This record gives sequence, structure tokens and C-alpha cells, in this order.
Amino acid sequence: MLPFSRPPTPRLQPPQIGYYGLGAMGYAMARNLALSVKSQGVASPPLLVYNRTVSKAQTLRQDVGDSAVRVASSPAQLVTECDIIFTNLSHDAVVMAVYNEFAKALKQESPTKRKIFVDFSTIYPGLAGDIDKLLSGIPHCHFVASPVVGPPAAATNGGLIVLMSGDYAAKKEVAYLLVPAIGRKVIDVGGNAEQAHTLKLLGNMMITGGNELLAEVQTLGQKSGVGARVVQDLIGDIMPAPSLLIFGEKMVNDGFGEVGYDLDGCIGVTNHMRRLSAEHSCPMPVVDIAHQRLVTARSIHEAQKLVGTNKWETMDWSAMIAGSRVAAGLDPFNSSRGAKVVRDD
Repeated sequence: MLPFSRPPTPRLQPPQIGYYGLGAMGYAMARNLALSVKSQGVASPPLLVYNRTVSKAQTLRQDVGDSAVRVASSPAQLVTECDIIFTNLSHDAVVMAVYNEFAKALKQESPTKRKIFVDFSTIYPGLAGDIDKLLSGIPHCHFVASPVVGPPAAATNGGLIVLMSGDYAAKKEVAYLLVPAIGRKVIDVGGNAEQAHTLKLLGNMMITGGNELLAEVQTLGQKSGVGARVVQDLIGDIMPAPSLLIFGEKMVNDGFGEVGYDLDGCIGVTNHMRRLSAEHSCPMPVVDIAHQRLVTARSIHEAQKLVGTNKWETMDWSAMIAGSRVAAGLDPFNSSRGAKVVRDD
């Protein structure tokens, strides 16, 4: 589903597309994009990819073939050779560093034709505005802020929701590359580059608040004798939101090592949420509580690491239930300890 009419074809030949950042989400998205470009015919050049850990880029090339992916030797090569460059990076500082690197390369060799930069990363909205200003000072360069909504599984199967804000013509051209290659729909959030990331944070607030409620009702269900499993089955019947189903199953099964969103990343995002709510004088108490739960889970996990009793090296967002369990006198990461569900049947 696209909110734009199909764009004209101003380019004399298919664009060279580049991709920087092959993390858990980035790899799946780059793979789908490379295969989509390849399916368009021999005239479309292979996706040019760069990743700081070169082995990941080489793995992607082996995965989809030389005809679908080439590996760039540097960010400068990526930004110089490509017409459309996608970035998918871990956090704000890395994103800003990469775009400063891009700007430096572009100023050394000023572009003579249109270039579009599209960032998928989860960053603070103001940073998107800074990047837009940085690139707008370079001839022929346009920026589209385009965070995505959905778990890693949705990235793999092309089921993401793509949010977009920025230059209208650039959004239109990019949208037709991304749907259905990586996403099932695009939501246009306007010309202000910051707005797509604001909407992404609002979506994350809903998921975070939902997970906090999920953790609380599962914990009470366990202590009251109903059982967390029965609570989760009821949620599947009356509130079958994907996030509640995915994270709820991890909580019920203590699947905290099945990392989709690690604790450090989630704490960083909740910091963004709290900053946004403070800047707009709009309190979000559920986000504050969820942030405390995430910090509690990380603190317990780090203490376990120090004495060698940790079960997992990294932990998933769902581990936030540890705060609810500890407050209720239960074991943080092992639901088989403590309160037992006893049936009266």
C-alpha cells in the first residue's frame, strides 16, 4: 500500500542502489532489496553494500550471489557510486558519524546528479533534522527519514511498515523500491524529516506500554494461581496484537535469550521516548515505569554475569518482566521457581 502515485522515470538508466549496515534487521532488509532489484532484470546493477564487519557483507554476497550484491571497500565508494543510499545503523552517535563521513566524501567530489539518502535507523527525531540540514547544503542531495516498524521476522518476510518524511519526490521514488521488497505499506508523515522518527517513537511507546501491562498481568496471574500461560492465552483471544503475542510468549517461556531487541537498545529507545515527552511537556508515566523495569532487568543480568550465573549473554526486551517478578517476590528470569500454579480441579 503506497500513498504516492507512481513516479515518472527521470533517470536514463536504473539507479545504483547502496546499503550500509547489516545488523539483524539490516541484513534481512538488504537481502530482500537485493533480490528485488535483481528480479527487475539484467539492466539493474547489483546492490552495493558496505558494513564495518566486512564478513557480514561477504556473507550476504554469498547468500544471494554476485549478480545481486557487490561489496564496497569504503563508505566513500558507496556514496560516490550510488544514486540511492540506504543506511540502517545501531544508534544515534553511529548514524551522525556515518553521515558526517558521507558529507566529507561528497564535498571532496561534489555530485553532478541527484542522490537520495534514506535512513532506516531508530534515532531521536532531532538528529534526522540535523542530517537533513547537513545534506541540503550539498548540491543534488536529498534526505528521507524512513524508520521501519516491525520485528526481525517481519524484516525477513517483507512485512514491515515503512514510515517516511522528507523531500516529496525522493519519498515517491524510494517508496516504489521498498514496497513490497521490504515492507507491506508506507505511511507518509510529511515534509519535516523529524516527523517519521517522532511517529516511530510513538509506536514504540505503545509497544513498550503494552509490554509493561503484559508483564504485570502475567506476574499477577502467576501469583494468584491462574498461571501466566492461561493469561497469555486470554490475551491471544481478546488483545491479539503482534507485539503482545510475540513478547508474551517469550515471557511465559522465559525465552529472554531469543534476542530480537536487546536490553541496551531498548533502554536507549526509552530514553528517547522520555526526552520527547519532556520536550513537549507531555508526561508518559507508563514509559517511565517501563524504563525502570528495563534498567532493573539489565542490573540483575549484569550482577549475574559478575558471578557467572547468567544463562544468556544478551537479553531480549521481554526480560523487562524481571522487574515485575522481583517486586512480587518471584525469581526474575525463571518462572518455575517461587509461586506455583495449583489447580483445584
